[in-house]
Amino acid sequence: MAFIDYYKILGIPKTADEKAIKKAYRKLARKYHPDVNPNDKTAEGKFKEINEANEVLSDPENRKKYDEYGENWKHSEEFEKAKQQRARQGSSQRSEQFSDSDYSDFFSSMFGGGFSGAGQGRAQKFKGQDFRAELQMDIKDAYAEQKQTLTVNKKNIRLTIPAGVKNGQTIKIKGKGSPGANGGPAGDLYITFNIINNTEFKRDKDDLHSTIELDLYTAVLGGEIIAKTFSGKVKLTVKPGTQNGTKVKLKGKGFAKYKKADQFGELYITYQIKLPTDLTAKQKELFEELKNIENGKT
Repeated sequence: MAFIDYYKILGIPKTADEKAIKKAYRKLARKYHPDVNPNDKTAEGKFKEINEANEVLSDPENRKKYDEYGENWKHSEEFEKAKQQRARQGSSQRSEQFSDSDYSDFFSSMFGGGFSGAGQGRAQKFKGQDFRAELQMDIKDAYAEQKQTLTVNKKNIRLTIPAGVKNGQTIKIKGKGSPGANGGPAGDLYITFNIINNTEFKRDKDDLHSTIELDLYTAVLGGEIIAKTFSGKVKLTVKPGTQNGTKVKLKGKGFAKYKKADQFGELYITYQIKLPTDLTAKQKELFEELKNIENGKT
């Protein structure tokens, strides 16, 4: 397998920290994303390389293995186990040093049809490397079940994303990582969600919160208003004498619950009373009259 310089692909030095890696990845991913470059095979290939580089360098453990083993980083655990096993065999038979040449020969034999000693004739099975990816979604898309195709390590993986996934949540897709060695199981794919919320609603787990401005007259006298929810508009009845900061709950009008079809949290609406400005002379006169009535002067 040809060596791929992931640092070069992202255009960062080997000393780059996690913040620099993420910044470089997002910049390049936006530039070469298939939606921005439709039918551009060159951009598509570049996009896959960028994702592969990010999957490795954004994970501290994978990055450490890559820095140490280069193109063989996915089999770093096998290298270490090979070292340890050869050392154990040597100590039980005779005292010998495990040299670099022994190390290479042993690893080659392990993947080329078996090795001598304990378990002779059988090659050890090893699970493949796990993959990690980040998926950015708009909060409106997270409200309902989504079907998406994610490119991971140059492979397209079809996913069904349940409604209600949370920002920062990580889910595991079993068997979608690197192939195993010597017939071992494939690794897993871990996807972390980055949910972008540009709505007027604040999400708290399965509940939503919003603020509605209420004019003074409706707050004092009561009435009906139209309120926005995440799934549409509803009519609300405002009680007379509603105070500033009053909170009302709309049951079942919150966010979708994760993996629970047709179940939703609550929507909490806080009333913010808006005082009138630029009063006319007549309005001021009426307010003065109300003030005098309140103070018992009339």
